[in-house]
Amino acid sequence: MKEVSVGDLAYRIRVIPHEAGWIASAERADSDVRFGVECTGATESEATDRLLSWLDWQHEHSTALAALQQAERAYHRTLAGAAFAAPGEEPSVFELQSESLEALEAARVRLDEVRARKPEH
Repeated sequence: MKEVSVGDLAYRIRVIPHEAGWIASAERADSDVRFGVECTGATESEATDRLLSWLDWQHEHSTALAALQQAERAYHRTLAGAAFAAPGEEPSVFELQSESLEALEAARVRLDEVRARKPEH
């Protein structure tokens, strides 16, 4: 069994022979709970590499999703704050809304890019 770190989490990788190939699975080192998908490969190394690729992608995906959620909350705060803004305040309410919406869109695009690279398992 091999232990790896992805982001701030540690996983134990288990690889077992199965029919004509190998199956790799991961469990969280802090809780011994299985995590993620099983990945197959013709060799032990191939199955392990596929699982490590998926774990890296999953970490990147959850980071991008958290960034999108944070951008959504900031956008909603901007909209709510606009209701109480005094006329003539600098920067203008429309500028703040526009900047917040651009940040939200950038986070959405980033998440879509990460999702498009989801590895096969």
